[in-house]
Amino acid sequence: MPPLAVVTGGSSGIGAAVARALRRRGWELVLLARREQRLRPLAEELGAEWELCDVGDRSAVDRVAAAILERHPRVSLLVNNAGVPGRGTFLSSSPDRIEEVARTNYLGGVWCLRAFLPALEAAAPADVVNVVSVAGTVAAGSGGPYTASKHAQLAFSRSIAAELRPRGLRVHTILPGFVETEGFPQRKRFGARLGTLVVEPELVAERMLAAVERDRAEIFVPRWYRIAPLAQALAPRLVRKVAGRGVRPAGD
Repeated sequence: MPPLAVVTGGSSGIGAAVARALRRRGWELVLLARREQRLRPLAEELGAEWELCDVGDRSAVDRVAAAILERHPRVSLLVNNAGVPGRGTFLSSSPDRIEEVARTNYLGGVWCLRAFLPALEAAAPADVVNVVSVAGTVAAGSGGPYTASKHAQLAFSRSIAAELRPRGLRVHTILPGFVETEGFPQRKRFGARLGTLVVEPELVAERMLAAVERDRAEIFVPRWYRIAPLAQALAPRLVRKVAGRGVRPAGD
């Protein structure tokens, strides 16, 4: 039987691109997202199963995962892609918004991993992909709640990798830079002159699957974004200046 992948945030953007790329490779799919009007048509297009799920709601994740595991006791790939933008600072954002960003971008991956762990172990060797962001490697005042959630997600991804490897599960951390998606319309922010800094979700999907196939632990998309953490360490003042303009890498 073809291997099965579960993709969160699978209705649009990077999640939809990943789903299409996996389907072309012969994978069976279960797509999770919050919006049926976007999720159902894509699932029908790809011949995939789908479930409505807010990954930031732990009880919802447990309920949906239990239903999926009844049908599919083996899951060969979990893609933790679901995320929400977090425009605004810690002082300008509402408490509810700050909590939503943290629950979805960080805790959503934690809850999904725990819920699907039995099926991943049953399919071992299996893979877990966490779609983080270059924003997880730098920090400045602009977009503070979003950046903090991505820092937490990156730490989670790196930490869980060591814990899962002895169980036959490989963890891959994907760190995209500026990606043009519905939730992150980056080209409007940059304008025509700097639009070449923005990549399409399909590039992220292809690099992600290459990382899985080659067992790469951590990759930046595009590759030159590797300079981001170095810039944070060596030129924090410059990072603050750029971030202060309201431009933020987004990997969702």
